[in-house]
Amino acid sequence: MRIQLCEHFDYKKLLRFVFPSIAMMVFGSVYGIVDGLFVSNIVGKTPFAALNLIYPFIAVLSALGFMIGAGGNAIVSKTLGEGNREKANQYFSMLIYVSVVLGIAIAVLGIATVRPISILLGAEGEEMIENCVVYGTIIFAGIPFFMLQNAFQIFFITAERPNYGFYTTVAAGCGNMVLDWLFMAVFEWGIAGAALATIASQFIGAVIPIVYFSRKHNSSLLRLGKGPFVWNAFWKTCTNGSSEFVSNVSGNIVAMLYNFQLMRFAGEDGVAAYGVLMYVNWIFVAGLFGYVTGAAPIVGYHYGAQNHDELKNLFKKSMILMAGAGVALAALTVLLADVLSGIFVGYDQVLFEMTKRAVIISAVAFIFIGLNIFGSGFFTALNNGLISAAISFLRTVVFQVAAVMILPEFWEIDGIWWSMVVSEVLSFAVTMLCLVKYRKRYHYM
Repeated sequence: MRIQLCEHFDYKKLLRFVFPSIAMMVFGSVYGIVDGLFVSNIVGKTPFAALNLIYPFIAVLSALGFMIGAGGNAIVSKTLGEGNREKANQYFSMLIYVSVVLGIAIAVLGIATVRPISILLGAEGEEMIENCVVYGTIIFAGIPFFMLQNAFQIFFITAERPNYGFYTTVAAGCGNMVLDWLFMAVFEWGIAGAALATIASQFIGAVIPIVYFSRKHNSSLLRLGKGPFVWNAFWKTCTNGSSEFVSNVSGNIVAMLYNFQLMRFAGEDGVAAYGVLMYVNWIFVAGLFGYVTGAAPIVGYHYGAQNHDELKNLFKKSMILMAGAGVALAALTVLLADVLSGIFVGYDQVLFEMTKRAVIISAVAFIFIGLNIFGSGFFTALNNGLISAAISFLRTVVFQVAAVMILPEFWEIDGIWWSMVVSEVLSFAVTMLCLVKYRKRYHYM
């Protein structure tokens, strides 16, 4: 039976509604790391380090897609809650068309700058530089599809069709994994094969939703049609989604700083170990992001409908779920440190030991990450992009930059791993302060 946004949510109904989003994000992260898994084990350590060195730059330029998806979701779900479905569809259509235009512009900019940026980020030696350029150029060519895929994943939830978003992600993910094996293991195309497999999967993830939402008789709340540009709606989308934009951009800029520090203290092995650590984080944090993504349209809807009792209900249950998930993920990460490290770099004992230690230390951060992500996402759903962005900016820029610059001077490479934990603890304090401060304005406590 289809669950509607307007309903009352107990734990069972809430988890049923957000489960497709969680599964979608987790599966998306798993297929996203398949490139790294194949590159590390088939192509080699240097291409694997090159992939992880250039990827943060790619993610920075593509962060606009996350901003439009999250910020647009907030305004579209709020408009639906206010009872204006026609206007909600106009906003939805406009934002999809804007994503295409921005994606093309980003693709051109990325392709033009990938070589000098690779060198600036610390790529050393002709082999590493060329691997960065080849992978980056191909991936940038597929950025318009990547942006659409991310936007549609969120809008499927707002349209009360979260299962469709999951099915689309599965289709794209299976395509990516099969093509990774075909292009790298069979055709031996190296790192170029990894990039081609990725953009092929993004094409699938973008085209399926376009076909679905363009159908005149689709039964969801949203339909892709005429979308005249509305400046106020676009500006509100940008401000609402600014926290997601800030989080993605700053997080990846910080990742570049991490790589710079790791090249300084541990060389190519340090960058490779950090790449594995990021893949592990993507898998586990994806579930937390999936919950927040799935719950945000419900929060936005009931905020638009001024249903304060349901807002309180959603807030309380979400905080309990995020706290429990954080503790469970921290414990699971420690237990699986050997396995997770061995999958990627088991062929190199020194690199394996470095990676395992990094995974175990950083696991402590999971206790706080879920609550921090929910706090920022909750304010986005309430259409308060400023507070959401402030939380994200402090979490992903100020605290992490300070920690990664200071702690290694005392503890060298261990200081780099501990900086992730320190930044999340400080962010947790800020998140709790904001949630308490604004409780009376939005009536969620």
